Amino acid sequence: MRIPWTIAMVLALAAAPALAKTTKTAPVAPAFTLPGLQGEVTLESLRGKAVLVDFWASWCGPCRQSFPWMNGLQKRYGDKGLAIVAVNLDKDRELASHFLAEVPAAFTVAFDPSGKTAESYRVKALPTTFLVSPDGKLLLTHTGFDAKHASEFEAQIAEALPK
Repeated sequence: MRIPWTIAMVLALAAAPALAKTTKTAPVAPAFTLPGLQGEVTLESLRGKAVLVDFWASWCGPCRQSFPWMNGLQKRYGDKGLAIVAVNLDKDRELASHFLAEVPAAFTVAFDPSGKTAESYRVKALPTTFLVSPDGKLLLTHTGFDAKHASEFEAQIAEALPK
């Protein structure tokens, strides 16, 4: 009985380095340069910070709920290295302006009326939020907004902040 167990342990130990090598590294977040409320917005300019890239539209009900939550994140973590870029996908910027008048943003807002940046991120539903590491890697994707799960998502964001 002892021999098979020993052989199993040797095989497991031998396989461990091979398994470690097969783990994927996080992909690099697609770069973007977009017009914003305060001028040009680039992902590259935020290197060194954890970045939430949130895609939204004026007609999106869950987006209306997520903005106050993101305002709170900006207040709690902005000075700790978090940047939030909310990328609006409305073709008519006036629709976004009306939304922002009702639900102000305490973070960066950019505009992607052509949807090319959303395509590069493979956005399928709104809101879709991407967490980008300080070195520009995509750490996670979160689709939709549900206040019941916001604290879990916030814990993941806090973990990604620059050390």
